[in-house]
Amino acid sequence: MVALQVHFLLIPSLVSIMGAAQYMMQDAALLSYMDQRFLSLEKRLQKCSQDVLEYVDEFREFSKAVLSRLAGLSSDKAELKGEVENLLRRVEHAQRDIDYFGSVTDSNACVEVHEDLLKQQLLEEAEEKKRLKLMFNASCDHMLAGIRSLKVVKKTGGKHGSWMKDPGKKHGKIYLLSGSVNNVILEFANIMAFMENNQTLKARRVPLPLPWEGTGHVIYQGFLFYHRHGSLNEIVKFNIQRRNVADQMLLPGAGRIPAYQLSPQTKIDLALDEQGLWALHAEPETRGNIVLTKINPVAMAVEHSWDTPCSSRDAEAAFMACNTLHVVYNSPSGGSSRIQCVYDVLGALSAHTNPGLHFPKRQGGHSTIHYNPKEKQLFAWGDGSQIIYKLHTEQKV
Repeated sequence: MVALQVHFLLIPSLVSIMGAAQYMMQDAALLSYMDQRFLSLEKRLQKCSQDVLEYVDEFREFSKAVLSRLAGLSSDKAELKGEVENLLRRVEHAQRDIDYFGSVTDSNACVEVHEDLLKQQLLEEAEEKKRLKLMFNASCDHMLAGIRSLKVVKKTGGKHGSWMKDPGKKHGKIYLLSGSVNNVILEFANIMAFMENNQTLKARRVPLPLPWEGTGHVIYQGFLFYHRHGSLNEIVKFNIQRRNVADQMLLPGAGRIPAYQLSPQTKIDLALDEQGLWALHAEPETRGNIVLTKINPVAMAVEHSWDTPCSSRDAEAAFMACNTLHVVYNSPSGGSSRIQCVYDVLGALSAHTNPGLHFPKRQGGHSTIHYNPKEKQLFAWGDGSQIIYKLHTEQKV
């Protein structure tokens, strides 16, 4: 019985000892595995270090080879450059010799060629002037000598606008175009209807499919010519009677800057005189000087163009009269308007920078000034007033 009790007491002890031995064996196996893994990693790191050292040595050798090759190329380049420069010097010497012998042997021929070129140029200029005179039919034999008087016909509308008659028609209708951006023309039967107090009731409203921009529009032979709003340099030809767009054209170089510094709303100013339709604008390439263009109103095409010496700086308006551009200047604050630059496209008059033509009895600026070649008067818009200026002319010398 005692032996049995001892047996039962020894069994748990033996089980505990065997379990501990089993855990020790597992730990030993884990340590062995970890030792093997570390040995493998150390070998791989050693191989990686060796590879890096080999790559560094290889790169150093390659760098030495590249630097050596580049040094050789620099030497070859310097040698080649010297040869090329020597060849260029020889060519220059030969060229100077050739030029010298050519000048000695052919000097008379060169003089003849230069004289022929000069004669040809003079002939071309004479032909061009003759062509222009034929185009303008040489009917203009007078020049503006002064502005005699003014008449304020009406005061209606805002600061910007234009009003006019059609010099190409026999009727006396008055046309009013109010504002620098709009799409409605007011047509009055005559000047008396226009002057009445209830003038808007007397007017026929003519809507445009395309609005205008600025105040530089004109009416000629039943058509309204104007700069289309929103476009850079598109000129529209509108049939007033049929109320449709008859034609359109682009004016090269125009529309980037105002035609006149004191009237920035107008980029392209159209004008009429005895010779027909003109366009006035300024360009950055001319340093702001006014460019004058003759337009064929039937074909809607440019016939000729001139770069004038008249500046757009401090200019408020301009008009054409008898082939001649007249630019009106003022002060930014508004003062006495005066014509300070005159340019005759046929050269009969020299370009005057200060002809001293002042507008009479009026202080303020003009939104537009347009010449009516039929009545020999100026139709102007100044601070909302519609004004007529009578002109004094003299025979051209």
